[in-house]
Amino acid sequence: MKKIMKSWTFRIALFLFMASALSYTIHYFIFHDAHHIFIYMIGDFGFLFLDVLLVLLIIERLLASREKKSILHKLNMVIGTFFSEVGMELLHRFSDFVENADQLESEVLINPQWDNKNFQEAQSKAISFKYSIVFDVERLEKLRDFLKSKHSFLVRLLENPILLDNQRFTDLLWAVFHLSEELNFRDSLQNLPDTDIAHLKTDLRRAYSRIVSEWIVYTEHLKSRYPFLFSLAARINPLNPNASPIVQK
Repeated sequence: MKKIMKSWTFRIALFLFMASALSYTIHYFIFHDAHHIFIYMIGDFGFLFLDVLLVLLIIERLLASREKKSILHKLNMVIGTFFSEVGMELLHRFSDFVENADQLESEVLINPQWDNKNFQEAQSKAISFKYSIVFDVERLEKLRDFLKSKHSFLVRLLENPILLDNQRFTDLLWAVFHLSEELNFRDSLQNLPDTDIAHLKTDLRRAYSRIVSEWIVYTEHLKSRYPFLFSLAARINPLNPNASPIVQK
């Protein structure tokens, strides 16, 4: 009870109640019309519920919209960190395992003139593309070592509560984690049976397709919110074999 009495909300509520009572008291002593006071008091109470309903609906929507934008902004910052630290390098390395990578690159080559429709079409193509995976032991060993060196970073990303609001990016991280674990649990990648090679190809295909798709979504976000970052992302686009950070004509 003492905690309630000391709370600022209780104090404000008590102050407002007393101010209201004082106003009605002053009104009575000036006009001596209790009937008039109670008529308007009951009427005000009737509209009070509607006022509260309207305020709750409007404020709730505004707060929800603002919170959603804030979460989306933070999420894209996390995704941007992922691509800067790991994602872009993975796109370069994964492309070495895709036999028809040049065909994929021609279909999803990001253009500064793209609109939302172009980005959506490119994302759909990245998901539905038939990735032809080549099994290269030497490159796979280098990929395993790279993923192992980034293990702590990826774990920290998964621990970020912001990712709970984006199932797509979470699936991407799990696909990369799974591939890393598959590679690490094998003592050697030499002389693997065909069945195991096929399994690893599936894991490579899953991780690569998700990263390509997420990269397209992320660059669309940059184009709409941060044109200067999009300019660099388009120039160093890992899906472009002729990518260069140098600004051309």
